[in-house]
Amino acid sequence: MQRFKNILFVCDDQSAHEMALDRVIWLATANDAAVTLVSTIDSGGASDVSKLFSVIPGLGSQALGEAVVAVHQAKLADRAKMLRDKGIAVDTKLLIGTPFIEIIRHVLRNGHDLVVKGAHRVGGRRFFPGADMHLLRKCPCPVWIINSAAEPRARRILVAVDPDPNDAARDGLNHALMEMATSLARSDGAKLDVMTVWRLQEEATLRHGIADISDQDINRLVAKAQASSKERLQSLVSGFSAFEDIMRVLHIKGVAGDVIPEHVAAEGIDTIVMGTLTRTGVAGFFIGNTAETVLNHVSCSVLTAKASGFQSPVGAGSQEVSI
Repeated sequence: MQRFKNILFVCDDQSAHEMALDRVIWLATANDAAVTLVSTIDSGGASDVSKLFSVIPGLGSQALGEAVVAVHQAKLADRAKMLRDKGIAVDTKLLIGTPFIEIIRHVLRNGHDLVVKGAHRVGGRRFFPGADMHLLRKCPCPVWIINSAAEPRARRILVAVDPDPNDAARDGLNHALMEMATSLARSDGAKLDVMTVWRLQEEATLRHGIADISDQDINRLVAKAQASSKERLQSLVSGFSAFEDIMRVLHIKGVAGDVIPEHVAAEGIDTIVMGTLTRTGVAGFFIGNTAETVLNHVSCSVLTAKASGFQSPVGAGSQEVSI
């Protein structure tokens, strides 16, 4: 997967970093990429860790803060050694503040082209909690949340696309998703499902007797919507004919928020590749509507990318400690 050269690996104790380690090693080796390991201290927005302990009587808050930082630094150093022993160039940073904000700020300041993170540890819950969802929504570069026992190599990949040549941002994003998904599938020896879920908006409403529209007319509208969507999908995948041996193209009528999780469960999908636009009113797999619904109902790994020109709402300042 010859795409990523400057990888940020989140390996704090709140993330299942053990599942992501092999994938990071494989990516860095395959791409001759540099890796920055980061751990985070959630200080509630404060820049000084000692403030976390200022309300505890009889204890030195400054000493406690220094002890916490030292433990985080030691863990980072141990994890970095595992990568350095593989010949990978590694830097380490300890980020202090609100974790997802500091991670995004580090990306903005240092030009990382991929964030890899083990799924956030949440007892009793299989799906993506707020901590990971914030990254998926707001990080400007691709984010890969690892939550699959199949890592470091995927076996069944699903790429969710909704091509539209009349929308430059969406069209470019769908091509980028296909490039990532096909490259990953080929390098991992995985099977790839390319899926578009389509429907005629408000079909059920149009079929209500009050609408006074004939079934023949409605069926004609449905057929037109189906043909138009299928033509756009075929146009997109035609540029990736070299992957026909590992690729299955699926054009399914329904509600994407229902169809995608059902397909993931039924087919044993371990990795979803999907786009995030954060734009209201755009049909498809975009954070803020369908994509968020999907992510709340799957537990596999997810690799997401933003449309060109996306600007994160998070600023670039941060509080960090070098090791």
